[in-house]
Amino acid sequence: MKEVGDYVGITLGLLLYTVGFTVFLMPNEIVTGGVSGIGAIVYYASHFPISYTYFLINGLLLIVGLKILGWRFLVKTIYAILMLTLMLGIAQEVIPLDANGNYVKILGEGQEFMSLIIGCILTGTALAVVFLNNGSTGGTDIIAASVNKFHNVSLGTVLIFVDLIIIGSCLFIPQFGDTLQRLNMVVFGFCTMVIENFMLDYVMNRRRQSVQFFIFSSKWQEIANAIGTKLDHGVTILDGHGWYTGEDRKVLCILAKKSESTMIFRLIKMIDSQAFVSQSAVIGVFGEGFDQIKVKVKQPTPDPSPREGR
Repeated sequence: MKEVGDYVGITLGLLLYTVGFTVFLMPNEIVTGGVSGIGAIVYYASHFPISYTYFLINGLLLIVGLKILGWRFLVKTIYAILMLTLMLGIAQEVIPLDANGNYVKILGEGQEFMSLIIGCILTGTALAVVFLNNGSTGGTDIIAASVNKFHNVSLGTVLIFVDLIIIGSCLFIPQFGDTLQRLNMVVFGFCTMVIENFMLDYVMNRRRQSVQFFIFSSKWQEIANAIGTKLDHGVTILDGHGWYTGEDRKVLCILAKKSESTMIFRLIKMIDSQAFVSQSAVIGVFGEGFDQIKVKVKQPTPDPSPREGR
């Protein structure tokens, strides 16, 4: 059921991406990053279908990412690539054309920047939904996922560097008009990059956000047992000393996902409605049950000529 849920989430994310890209960005000839951005650049310059370019480039990147990410990750990536290729192809056929044969701009003329904002909010959120369901839309996402697997670098940061190269290439394509027009396209492209990657990191970090609880209660043992058994969650018991009362008491310390907060509060209230609880957000929690520590540790070099003991 978890696998089925992942595929449903990936499909919904891809559908959201298709809507944002083809309805708001493509009619206004707004360049984005990633392989879809490369496909858009090729389409704007030569009218070669975006879905074909997207499929060909992703086929090459899949071969590169196979060894690093493994089959389980790439099976979902292959599914996402095929589905997004199909959705982009269908969307290009479904979107209505105006009298000049151009795609209809849903927000009207002169609303390019507003279309950019709405489109990038949709595409950035869509990418986060796909990643949170253990999938990938392929392309530069494969590069970002490969780097994120070994280094504590956010997905959005990796994508920014790749997108800078893709969007900046518009300056050197004469088919996009004079220098001013090409510069304008690059500026818009940089705006899409910032908004899309901000939404990607925002949605993903919000889902992964962790909180810290300090619980002060005379029924600390019952609360600890309930959290440990019903939530299968670890609890740390600290020794505390009250300044006003002068009494010793136990303090429960819990690190949990933000999504678990409501259940923890419910258990506390059921056992001791008068308990004093402090909840605070933490920047990051690493270790078992949370994120992995992704930093390199320099191994000590052995002494090439160790001295003999006396």
